[in-house]
Amino acid sequence: MQEMIAVENIKCQGCAKTIESNLLKISEIRAVNVDVEQGLVTVEGDNLQHEQIAYTLLSLGYPEKGSVAGLTSLKAKGKSFVSCAIGRMDKN
Repeated sequence: MQEMIAVENIKCQGCAKTIESNLLKISEIRAVNVDVEQGLVTVEGDNLQHEQIAYTLLSLGYPEKGSVAGLTSLKAKGKSFVSCAIGRMDKN
């Protein structure tokens, strides 16, 4: 089973790494692909729950596009900025 979610605030590979590592903590998820340019997160696994994935993404600072949280995502933008900074530090 595959689930694709368009999200706000993905800016770099640091963001992608944060999303991937956190979504893989969900036992039903086997694989995660993040398209930084398109802002798309594709998840593969069994018995996937869209709401659980969207909530996890929101808690990381990446609200689903078109959602109420996505429209008011100032706090989310701050969280994603931190992910970018951490991702850049990990490269060094």
